[in-house]
Amino acid sequence: MTPPTAGAALLGRNFVLLLTATVLTCTNFAPLLSVLPLWSAQAGADTSGLGSITGTMMAATVGVQTLMPWILRRFGLRLVFAVGALLLGLPTLAYSVSADLSWVLAVSVVRGAGFGMVVVSGSALVATLVTPARRGTAVGLYGMAVGIPHVLALPLGVWYAQHAGFHAVFVATGVLCAAAVPLLALMTSPVGIQHTYHPETDTQVDAPEVPSWPVRVLATPWIVMLACASATGGVTSFLALAQPELAPAALFLLYLGVVAGRWGGGVLTDRTAPGRLTLPGLTVACLGMGGLALAAGSEAHASVGVAVLTLAAATLYGTGFGVVQNDTLVVMFHRAGPAGTGSASTVWNLGYDAGVGAGALVVGMVASGLGISGAFAVSALAMGLITPLVWRDGRRDPPPRPPRQCSTHGPARPCPAR
Repeated sequence: MTPPTAGAALLGRNFVLLLTATVLTCTNFAPLLSVLPLWSAQAGADTSGLGSITGTMMAATVGVQTLMPWILRRFGLRLVFAVGALLLGLPTLAYSVSADLSWVLAVSVVRGAGFGMVVVSGSALVATLVTPARRGTAVGLYGMAVGIPHVLALPLGVWYAQHAGFHAVFVATGVLCAAAVPLLALMTSPVGIQHTYHPETDTQVDAPEVPSWPVRVLATPWIVMLACASATGGVTSFLALAQPELAPAALFLLYLGVVAGRWGGGVLTDRTAPGRLTLPGLTVACLGMGGLALAAGSEAHASVGVAVLTLAAATLYGTGFGVVQNDTLVVMFHRAGPAGTGSASTVWNLGYDAGVGAGALVVGMVASGLGISGAFAVSALAMGLITPLVWRDGRRDPPPRPPRQCSTHGPARPCPAR
């Protein structure tokens, strides 16, 4: 069987459907991060209670993710994504019943479980729908589908709640998320099967998705994701307290940088090799976080210099983190192999979601003693301390050798299998 070309696989029907479904589900997740605290604040919840909304949802997300290798083996990627979209979207309508914190937390637990199913199955689908030669670019496009709703829907959700009301936000985001389900039903190829092309035999082999936990080879990229995502949790939770005037623009540039970093990193990964961009991305993110720490600690908050430093540092951190997100996921897919796609996706998402949740908590604790600037500096230091580990781990995956050419006259062609 002739394999699909890289371009055709990348722009194929199934992959476009996946990206569209991802945008719809993340358009539910992103705006409610800001809208739900405003909703519960109307019922008199204090700041600690408001912070527990995201923490509770992410705890449910992480809990479900630990079970995902078994769930994916039992039900398959496409069905798990569809069920997750329903669990994430339909309960959103229930927020309208009450703004009481206990009710909001209960609904958020259900949505968190759905979100965990969506992000793991979605990122695993990328590896199954696209040829390995274009996997870096595909992961970058998937990252853009995740990131664009954060760039646009986060501020738009607050504006829409203020002008149209909270109930309108709940209905719109719930319906959009549920609309992802028929898109998944339109996928035509077998989903949950890893297709591996063997040029020696010019055939396509179906390798079933098998749960595995290759912890040792995935440990370092997971640590990198955990450290960077923890910094993100701290920034998104506390930057507005440190610099309220600059925070909206800084967060917009941060997530815009994440989108750009994931896309650019994906393209460069396909031109180099998995793992070559993790260390540069981590270094850039570390420098950006250090800049945010300096800006947050400055007494001249209204000065032009501090404003420029804050916006530049946020962009730098977001871009570096975007590169790290893309490259670590590609590395995990590469090391886990065709049978470990679901497990690699699970481990990566555990690092991201656990990092965001724990980061907000830890940075808050550190900030109580060292201030927000000191807490940001500790986050930057944590990322800096793991760079030697990343450098050593990067030598695990040698760059791929070009295929041996057998023809010395005319067009070059690969040697036949021996």
